[in-house]
Amino acid sequence: MRRKDREMDREFGLKIIDKTQYGLVSMIDEDGFPYGLPLSIVRDENTLYFHSAKEGKKVDIFKDNPKVSIAFIGHVLVPENYTNDELDEIIKDEKKIGLLISKVFTTEFESAIARGNVKLIEDKEEQIKAMEIICKKYTPTKMDYFNAAIEAGLKRTNIYKVEIENLTAKRKKYDENGEEMK
Repeated sequence: MRRKDREMDREFGLKIIDKTQYGLVSMIDEDGFPYGLPLSIVRDENTLYFHSAKEGKKVDIFKDNPKVSIAFIGHVLVPENYTNDELDEIIKDEKKIGLLISKVFTTEFESAIARGNVKLIEDKEEQIKAMEIICKKYTPTKMDYFNAAIEAGLKRTNIYKVEIENLTAKRKKYDENGEEMK
């Protein structure tokens, strides 16, 4: 990580994974090209779960190359560190003009990147457990219908897991005084 001053700890990264709506899964296709797509991903301890159809490009890629990188993006905001009057004053002073780049034309963000190997889950109990975790995150008010949905859809669904082998997290955020926080 180039900006070590923005590096966050593992717990921060896990919180990003848990609160995001999707992760961008990146892999290398059969022609050696990067291929990425957003997926609904959940975490249980050190394991990430997601599901897919039985056939498709990612299914084929996973068979040949199970290595993946998954990016999760949390809070993103263009900060308002200065009023227009303050900006008018800043552009008059050559020594302060750099503030435009570092504190005005910038973005607050938080992100996490997990790496690991995709594994197709074959065990029916583990498949159901993974789908229950997924459904509790994305459709918590519909859990009364979970068993019927599993009965109807499990046979036509692939369920995958990724054990997190490496997790990095990063944040850029300003405090109430417009100073970058750790």
